[in-house]
Amino acid sequence: MLVTTIGLTLIPVAINDLAGGQGAEDFGSAVNLFLGFSTLIIILIILKFAKGFFGSIAILTGIIIGTVIGAFFGRVDFTPVLEASWLHLPQVFYFGTPEFHLLPILTMTLVALVSLVESTGVYFALGDITEKKIKGDDLKHGYRAEGMAIILGGLVNAFPYTTFSQNVGLIQISGVRRNKIIYIAGAMLIILGLAPKIGAATLAIPGPVLGGAMLAMFGMVISAGIKMLSHVDLNKQENMVIVAISLGMGLAVTVVPDLFAVLPDNLSVITSSGIVMGSMTAIILNAVFNFKSIINPRNI
Repeated sequence: MLVTTIGLTLIPVAINDLAGGQGAEDFGSAVNLFLGFSTLIIILIILKFAKGFFGSIAILTGIIIGTVIGAFFGRVDFTPVLEASWLHLPQVFYFGTPEFHLLPILTMTLVALVSLVESTGVYFALGDITEKKIKGDDLKHGYRAEGMAIILGGLVNAFPYTTFSQNVGLIQISGVRRNKIIYIAGAMLIILGLAPKIGAATLAIPGPVLGGAMLAMFGMVISAGIKMLSHVDLNKQENMVIVAISLGMGLAVTVVPDLFAVLPDNLSVITSSGIVMGSMTAIILNAVFNFKSIINPRNI
C-alpha cells in the first residue's frame, strides 16, 4: 500500500512539471503540453519496439530527444553550462561549523523518521522487483547507509540524502537490476559533483520534458505497488478498508495541502506529506483490524 501511495502522491509533481512548473506564466501552455506528452510518447514507443540496451535507456533517450525538440521552441538555455566551471572541489563546513540546539535536533529527527517511512516503501518495492525478500537486516543496512550519506552530505554542504522513488520506476522500466550498474552510477554522480559544467547541462533540460519522463517513472511506481497489493487477501473486508482509507488519506493531503492548516506548524512535517499520512493511517488501521494476526502470526 505504501508503495502505491508513494507513486500516487508523486504524480502531481510530474504533472506540474509537465505543464511548465507550478506558478509559471505559461503553465499549461500548448508548447509545454506538447513537449511533455511528446517525451512520454517517445519513451513508450522505445519501450514497445526497442530491445536490449536501447530498450533499457528508454527514459534517457526520451529526455534527450525531448530536449532536442524543446530547443526548436527556444526552451533550452545553455547559459548555466557556459557560466559553470570545469572543476570545483567541495569546501567542508562552507556555511559554518555545526551548532547543536535541542529544538532543531528534534525537528530534524522527525524529518528523518518521515524519510525512513518513504525509504521503507522503496526498499520493499525494489525487493519485489528484484525478487528478493527484504528482511530486517536489509532494512537496517539501508537505514545505516542512508544515515551515513546524510552525515557525509552535511559535511560538504549538501542536502540530506534519501532514497528516491523515481528509481523504482526506472528499474522497473529498464529491467536493469545489477549492483554493478549502481556502482557505476555512483561514480558518475561523484564526477558530476566535481565537474559543475557537466552537471549544469541537466539544467538545460526543459521542465515539461522532465515531467513527461517522470510521469512514466511514477506510473511504474504505482504499478509496482499494485503488484505488491495483489499478494494481499483483498477478499477480507478489513483489508479492503485499510487500503481504501490509507490511499484516501495519502491523496487527501496531496490534493488539498491546506487540509490540516489549523494544526500547529510543528506538525506540518507529518500532515503535509501524503506518503506519511497514508502510511501512518495504514499502520494504525492494520493494528486495529488485524490485531490478532499481529500478536499471533499463526493467524495470518
